[in-house]
Amino acid sequence: MPYFSIILSLFAISLWTEVPAIKANDSVVVYSGRAERLIKPVLDHFEKTTGTTVKLLTAGSTELVNRLRAEKSRTPADVFITNEAGALELARSLNLLQPITLPSVATTIPEPFRAPDNSWIGLSGRMWVIVYNTNMVDPTTIHSLLDLATPTWKGKLAIPTANSEYLHAGASMILAAKGEQTANKFLKGIRDNAGNEVYGKNRQIVDAVAKGKVGVGIVNHYYIFRHLAKDPKAPIAPLITDQAEDGMGSIMNVAGIGLTAHAKHLSAANQLIEFLISPTGQEMFAHTNKEYPINPTVNADPVIPPAASFRASTIPLTRLAELREPIIQEIQRLGLR
Repeated sequence: MPYFSIILSLFAISLWTEVPAIKANDSVVVYSGRAERLIKPVLDHFEKTTGTTVKLLTAGSTELVNRLRAEKSRTPADVFITNEAGALELARSLNLLQPITLPSVATTIPEPFRAPDNSWIGLSGRMWVIVYNTNMVDPTTIHSLLDLATPTWKGKLAIPTANSEYLHAGASMILAAKGEQTANKFLKGIRDNAGNEVYGKNRQIVDAVAKGKVGVGIVNHYYIFRHLAKDPKAPIAPLITDQAEDGMGSIMNVAGIGLTAHAKHLSAANQLIEFLISPTGQEMFAHTNKEYPINPTVNADPVIPPAASFRASTIPLTRLAELREPIIQEIQRLGLR
């Protein structure tokens, strides 16, 4: 059963209670691979309601994994937040995380969205989708992400840079679902079709499509809806692909959190995790960032496509870490920018 269908079918009773009061001088150190603008509003709310000081360090998820490896037991980090599950699973495989023992995890986070030992859990979901210019593109001509690798889209496509963790995760999913030959063909095709239309930020890809520089781009879904919130008349729309019976399903990933193996502020770290999976924390992800809440008791923002309206890939998120290095090597070998 697709992951987000699992979410919709769960009738879990949330055991969430109010965040208990703790000493005002307590603190928690967060290493975050998520951009500060996406995570800080939630952390600020946690600080305000609990009195706990959050010390935040943001950098690339891969960079932070390497930092945790180098710091070992000396790390100040209590929790590790990432923008995709592959980095969390990599950290787990390197023994950089420890199991989260909160009872509420089992009732709020469906099993497909957490590590086998609960050392990391998903916080919010996103789809890797096509954004298209409604004045330039007939969406009925596109059925799969793989279509964008065909010569039809040469000079009409914008893509993320070669060091994009979203590209690594998305291509890893294609590798897992369709095999090495198809993944290679996809990467070569989008490289050739994009040419110089390569961007470091998803929002830049959306902007390029909105301005008509290109007809289509590949982005995380929420960037489209954040753009439309600012400019409702922008000629852009999302296209969810790969929905045929023999298709791989839409590519889903999660932002998530792990408890570091050498957390110095365990009580405050667990309290932060509990807050982030609570209805309050989940609603902030859903409505501030236009992402899909992982807690099945919380509704997504009505402006984004309902989870029941599409079929998601069933590739386990734990596979992303296994395929991460082969995909990065292939991206480098093919000379993507």
